[in-house]
Amino acid sequence: MGHTKGLRSGTRYAFSRGFKQHGYIPLSTYLKTYRVGDIVDIKVNGAVQKGMPYKFYHGKTGVVYNVTKSSVGVIVYKRVGNRYIEKRVNVRIEHVQHSRSREEFIHRVKENAIKKRQAKEQGIHLHLKRQPAMPRDARVVSVEGNLPETITPIPYDTHI
Repeated sequence: MGHTKGLRSGTRYAFSRGFKQHGYIPLSTYLKTYRVGDIVDIKVNGAVQKGMPYKFYHGKTGVVYNVTKSSVGVIVYKRVGNRYIEKRVNVRIEHVQHSRSREEFIHRVKENAIKKRQAKEQGIHLHLKRQPAMPRDARVVSVEGNLPETITPIPYDTHI
């Protein structure tokens, strides 16, 4: 038997709906507003075959460059050999969702603005660089009055 090379080959699990996610598509999917410049994740919904992107783009993140009645145009960068090519993909809105990649960054920027404002009022200089998670503090476990105990399972009893 030859190897199948069809358009949707190898997508048995990628395009399948999630656990308890089968059935109708929630209305919130259609009521979301997409604007030019939004960062979106392409996540194929197997229940809708129309406007489905090619399997390579499943799981990729891009920027919206065009919005139409029922679909959005997304710019995705694809690695081809040693370079990245800008690809423009038109996808129906069932197959995209707003990306959460910038949430943490935007939250941090807002927090830093508040910290800067407070520091300026108090007249102190502030360093807002992120620090990596430092090693945990050392601890000493005392054995005095804390002897180890042996635990054995209770034998299984078949009597009722």
